[in-house]
Amino acid sequence: MPRVTSADVARASGVSRTTVSYVLNGAAKPISATTRERVLAAARDLGYAPSAAARALRSGRSDLVLCVLPDWPIGAVLDALIEHLTEELCARGLLLLLHHGRDPRPLADLWRSVQPRVVVGLTPFSAEDERAMARAEVQVLTTGEHSGLVALQERTGALQVHHLAATGHRRIGYAAPDDDRVAGFAAQRLAGARAACAELGLPEPVALEVPLDAAAAARAVRTWHPDAAGAVSAVAAYNDDVALAVLAGLRAHGLRVPDDVAVVGVDDTALGRLADPPLTTVSQSVEVQAHHLAAQVIAALDGQAPPPRPEQVVHLVRRASA
Repeated sequence: MPRVTSADVARASGVSRTTVSYVLNGAAKPISATTRERVLAAARDLGYAPSAAARALRSGRSDLVLCVLPDWPIGAVLDALIEHLTEELCARGLLLLLHHGRDPRPLADLWRSVQPRVVVGLTPFSAEDERAMARAEVQVLTTGEHSGLVALQERTGALQVHHLAATGHRRIGYAAPDDDRVAGFAAQRLAGARAACAELGLPEPVALEVPLDAAAAARAVRTWHPDAAGAVSAVAAYNDDVALAVLAGLRAHGLRVPDDVAVVGVDDTALGRLADPPLTTVSQSVEVQAHHLAAQVIAALDGQAPPPRPEQVVHLVRRASA
């Protein structure tokens, strides 16, 4: 369906496009109340909405915040982060526009169609993109690849191990994802799990890749079977999705959770809560992260110093699986 334009509003109200522009932009022009109301009524009836590009041209700025997502899977945590960030920015009169990093086109192509007030990157931009945005006089906010993010992942893996050890488990497996896009996060969480095992005097965790497929997960989990050389009594999974695959793999071998093998996930997802048994998991402060990111955007737009980074808190949510 074609977009309604100001020309459509002009035809419907019987006035010129200039008059429509004056009315819809609130210009201080001598226009009668009757004409003004006729134009506004036509705009409402037609469902007219001015484009973001037109608003940007008139005001010299847009109300768009462009968030560039890396080539990460859109899982529960990233989805929740986007949702909370959208709400935070909307409350301040800003719109969030997403651009996924798997798009092979250069970011500079976006400037032909949108004029964002600020661009947010969850990972660093290339030097070429940085130069292109500088030429376009676009404010850039990069939030990823900082030491706090690495420490958060390591604390997550350590918290899983500390909980399992506190409940009596001495031989722990680590279920890694088979998705290269999150390999960096998985390595950091595994590093935290290994450090916790060393601190507690436990053997190093038996790490395996567990695909998100029941049959493939069953083949991987065979290594952890109580009768196998790599037997474990508990598994720390990269996230709840991988933990659900572990549950399926254990079930295929007739093993009970947590009686034979305990399982701990990460992310506190809705599906994890509905699992059988419900997943013990590590929750990350997604709302806090989104609020801080929105505050960074507002500070950048106002020319103020960035707000201090809040403490990144992770906490265990204990359920029946461990």
